[in-house]
Amino acid sequence: MPIVPDRYRFATRLNSFRDRGVDRNATAPDLLRTVGRVPGMTAVELNYPQHVQGTTESTLIEVLAETGLALTALSLRFEGPDFADGAFTSPRAETKARAIRLAQDAVEVAARLGVPHVNLWMAHDGFDYPFQVDYDRLWTDEVDGFRRVAAHDPAIRISVEYKPLEPRRTALVRSMGEALLAVHDVGLPNFGVQIDLCHSLMAREQPALAASLALREGRLFGVHLNDGYGQADDGLLVGSVHPWQTLELLATLRRHDYRGTIYFDTFPVREDPAAESTANVARVRTLEAILDRLDAGRLAELQTRHDALGLQELLHEVTFGWDGR
Repeated sequence: MPIVPDRYRFATRLNSFRDRGVDRNATAPDLLRTVGRVPGMTAVELNYPQHVQGTTESTLIEVLAETGLALTALSLRFEGPDFADGAFTSPRAETKARAIRLAQDAVEVAARLGVPHVNLWMAHDGFDYPFQVDYDRLWTDEVDGFRRVAAHDPAIRISVEYKPLEPRRTALVRSMGEALLAVHDVGLPNFGVQIDLCHSLMAREQPALAASLALREGRLFGVHLNDGYGQADDGLLVGSVHPWQTLELLATLRRHDYRGTIYFDTFPVREDPAAESTANVARVRTLEAILDRLDAGRLAELQTRHDALGLQELLHEVTFGWDGR
């Protein structure tokens, strides 16, 4: 039987291999070579500037060619005490300017390396107490930062990765709705959203619904798969807690013909990171195989009638071979 190619590129979290590896001082090229040996891994997404420090762009290009991994995104990390009270929304003008410049630097590096996507996780843009900030000012500063980064190179896609809290008690961009409002306010075609399943669950969203809102606008630029219990960013194995929601999210991506990278943003604290990454790939392939068996016409008919029991029977039939009788 011929091997069916994966619908997506798969990438995994580089720092998991450093945290659980033998050598905590492994360089980014070392980690890339390790990830390149994991079955099913075809892509990588690097944290910026963390993973490019201490190496050269030419070395990264050589190692990527050696491993066969495609570098599909750079993810911004605003690290250090200067950003603790905000990056684009910092109360200090010099910190705000430095944060925007850092993101623009990432865009320039992405252009030189042929990377199509830069993702912004605004970890410290938010607040902790009522009356702590002027909400109108905070939103204006955030959107201005987004716009300046996206305008820096229209050929590079820029996304915001929303999360309701952590490390701030309340994030500014908490949900898909707020992320899409930012997309509207930025008003540039290369600015969109990245969804993270754990973050979506934390926001009390139905991940498939959240993704569909971005997909219908053509603004879903990245997908992080993981799992958790909804209270925190647990980063558990894909489909381990919410298999139905994960399946529905994959069905939504398929319906809209999403073809980007799926990044496994999981945290194997006690598990071997290579084995856990392999298991993540296997989970997605299993869920995709279930979707292959799902009768799209029957599904559409049941959804038209809002037939919950019929839908459950269909899902159990294609998943467990049980027809409900």
